[in-house]
Amino acid sequence: MQSDLVTDRTDLFTIGQLARRTGLSVRTIRFWSDLDLLPPTTRSGGGYRLYDAVAVARLELLRSLRDLGIGLDDVRRILERQTSVREVAQAHVQALDAEIRTLRLRRAVLRSVTRRGSTTEELRLMNDLARLSAQERQQIIDDFVAGVFAGLDGSPGAGLAQAMRTMPAELPDEPSDAEVDAWLELAELVADPDFRRRVREMAEAGSADSPTPPPEPLLRIDTARDALAAGVAPDSDQARAVLDEMVDPALSAQQRHRLAEEMATFTDRRVERYWQLIGVLNHRPPFPPAVPAVEWLIAALRASR
Repeated sequence: MQSDLVTDRTDLFTIGQLARRTGLSVRTIRFWSDLDLLPPTTRSGGGYRLYDAVAVARLELLRSLRDLGIGLDDVRRILERQTSVREVAQAHVQALDAEIRTLRLRRAVLRSVTRRGSTTEELRLMNDLARLSAQERQQIIDDFVAGVFAGLDGSPGAGLAQAMRTMPAELPDEPSDAEVDAWLELAELVADPDFRRRVREMAEAGSADSPTPPPEPLLRIDTARDALAAGVAPDSDQARAVLDEMVDPALSAQQRHRLAEEMATFTDRRVERYWQLIGVLNHRPPFPPAVPAVEWLIAALRASR
């Protein structure tokens, strides 16, 4: 019976014999040997490469490292003892973690596309956002804040700017549909020139030398919310009765109009939506919208005669 071993005082293997022993292809073993990752122990009289038991063990390690997806450069460094398996494995785990996070985020984005029936433009935006790192996503918000609040450092508007920067350090490994939708909507919102202009107006108004305190009616906004829910028209007699519960009945129509304009300066549904989206991303409890009730109140004040 012919042995798979070539014997000359020690057991030596040809590349073909190594392939049968390990299940690797001849082509793969020869390729690694050509790269000097698996140097032959010696050569036969006919010039064939031969490998001993130490080389076999090296080949098994080489295959294990490659099966784990470790690159040939790192494999070489391990085999040449320039680094440890632990160090390379640790770096590889970090790379795999990042890749897994990206794949999970892409899966969440595709779910959002399926659910929303997105347009091609929305699909492009979703794909762009899915490829961004946490730092790059934060930069979108930082750029928005820097552009909108430029020149307002040290003013009350600067506090608003800092609050609007509040973003989570990273989307979770498996973001919910709500979190993906919130990110997409937020990215579209901060890119809207009209929204940026409106936030700037609010910041400048809040940065006046003598900023006024929040109008007293806002402290009783639930009354306006109830009136809105009941379908009370803001220019009706019933609305005037509600209004008298919220503001000083002695205020003249002109004073009420002025109060309405002051409140309108700081009332915008898109700004409130911004805070709702930030809340979703930071896992804050949802809050009931206040702007519709404030809009009702503003309309009732403007209807005063």
